[in-house]
Amino acid sequence: MEPVKVGLLGLGTVGGGTMNVLHRNAAEISRRAGRDIVVSHAAAREYDPESIDSLEGVTVSDDAFAVVRDPAVDVVVELIGGYSPAKELVLEAIANGKHVVTANKALIALHGNEIFSAAQAKGVTVAFEAAVAGGIPIIKALREGLAANHIEWIAGIINGTGNFILTEMRDKGRDFADVLREAQELGYAEADPTFDVEGIDAAHKLTILASLAFGIPLQFDRCYTEGIGKIESQDVEYAEELGYRIKHLGVTRRTEAGVELRVHPTLIPERRLIANVDGVMNAVLVKGDAVGPTLYYGAGAGSLPTASAVVADIIDIARALTVDPDSRVPHLAFQPDELSDLPVLGMDQVETAFYLRLTVEDKPGVLARVTGILGDSGISIEAVKQKEPLEGETQVPLVLLTHRVLEGDMDKALAAIESMETVKSVSRIRVEYLD
Repeated sequence: MEPVKVGLLGLGTVGGGTMNVLHRNAAEISRRAGRDIVVSHAAAREYDPESIDSLEGVTVSDDAFAVVRDPAVDVVVELIGGYSPAKELVLEAIANGKHVVTANKALIALHGNEIFSAAQAKGVTVAFEAAVAGGIPIIKALREGLAANHIEWIAGIINGTGNFILTEMRDKGRDFADVLREAQELGYAEADPTFDVEGIDAAHKLTILASLAFGIPLQFDRCYTEGIGKIESQDVEYAEELGYRIKHLGVTRRTEAGVELRVHPTLIPERRLIANVDGVMNAVLVKGDAVGPTLYYGAGAGSLPTASAVVADIIDIARALTVDPDSRVPHLAFQPDELSDLPVLGMDQVETAFYLRLTVEDKPGVLARVTGILGDSGISIEAVKQKEPLEGETQVPLVLLTHRVLEGDMDKALAAIESMETVKSVSRIRVEYLD
């Protein structure tokens, strides 16, 4: 059979890794795909040729549109990232009848509905395994391996930078700003770390996972997003004392009222496997009604792990080139005309437990007043920790764990607590038991 010819957009970290995996494992890949897979055309404005094993037989230019218009190219691999010109390149590739592989989670989360519709109409595939959790094959698991299941919920550590920061804060007692500087020095965080530490990157990925799990359109604009910048070292310490660990978690859950779609710091019982995922590693926990909980763990970023997912997508496309388009696995796991209109819930409709840390005046009756307000709101308390004041201090931390409650009810209770003269500050973190 004729080789599958690939047009590669981007020869940076992931693009170079993709070239190297295709070159180093060429024989193994050919045996799996049933034909050779070769890069014939690549576009890059800047790249390091020393980091790439071989560019033999590859036309390299700085014109990405020349690649998507090349009639010899069968599959376009988009690895330049961002929204534009990535969107225009992908849509033109589809219009030219080319299959597409992308690692661009932002593009899929925001424009995936339009892109998949165009691909469906043209009879081509858009594959995006590398867009979520790097080398972890979570997309294939949801689209195929778990297809028999009614997915109940997904919880994931899907941003390595945030996980590295929280791990260092726990293990070494360091504060957020200090660890963030180190993450930037190590290359884990960008000079502008907003997408990572504010949860935007994780929200892109969670949006994709929710669509695959529940058969709903991609709705990034409905994803609640909260970062980790307000987490203090004392929160990490108190969580440990209570038997929990703090993780920056993406959670999507199907309820009778709709779908929860949220990214935020979360206390998880330390006995849970996902609570012990540390450093820059990623993990996704999926609960299906038939299979129960399944955990997917691995490197969520990096040259070769991400390239592993990219090349796997290319192989899948090579195998299915002669398959009738209507017989291929649907882009979002469900048939396009079977997507659900199940609504995405606002956070006031979400039910979780809470960790509360209050700074209060060291006076009699404060704890009783706080618990009274919670009780009046129907919020029951699971645990309380009250520290003794340091010598000369007049304020003390008060830590409470609550049982599950609607966030809207918790908001009202906290407003009443914050109005107390003896309460100087209030912070909260949601708690997930993952059961």
